Amino acid sequence: MVPLVPPPRTAPESDDRAQWYVRVLGWATAGDSPVRLLTGLRFDVLELPAAAGHAVLRRVGRTGPVALAGQRMRLLVAAGSADELPGLLDWLEWGGIALDLNAIGVGGHIAAPVPPGGTERTPGAALWLRPPEPHQEVERLLPALAGLGSRGGGAPDLVRLVDAAATECHRARLTHARTHLSADRPTDQPLAFS
Repeated sequence: MVPLVPPPRTAPESDDRAQWYVRVLGWATAGDSPVRLLTGLRFDVLELPAAAGHAVLRRVGRTGPVALAGQRMRLLVAAGSADELPGLLDWLEWGGIALDLNAIGVGGHIAAPVPPGGTERTPGAALWLRPPEPHQEVERLLPALAGLGSRGGGAPDLVRLVDAAATECHRARLTHARTHLSADRPTDQPLAFS
């Protein structure tokens, strides 16, 4: 008789993480190592460089949940916001300017951050800077377009958030360019305008 071998089991941390998102928040997940949160269903995500994201958080103050994954910050926004981003950037006169600002919506996903209070310390793992509140309808608290499906005065304004994010992404890009320009310039050659 051939002994039955049970199927390989995922790491307990992955199981716990997926179950927390499904049971406590009611969010859709995929995969098990790493667990991914599906976007476009309950929320979309604005993704930008972490340095720009920290500046946005200082400027805007109130946002929905915010995660950090490596050098990228992810701000949860109302579902459907990813589709609005290009038009919104044009309307705010940021269209045509290269910004490191992306939106992830329907059909996308992000790595699931370690749930609040979790003990997993995997290097480079996503973590919550502003975690979602358990057993609370997070959608009401996500930045949304006022008047277009907005859930009232409780949600931060998506227009202000996107404008601040575009501004800080542009500042980060200019700072990076200025730093590299200074490093690449020979020290014995003056600038044309100096």
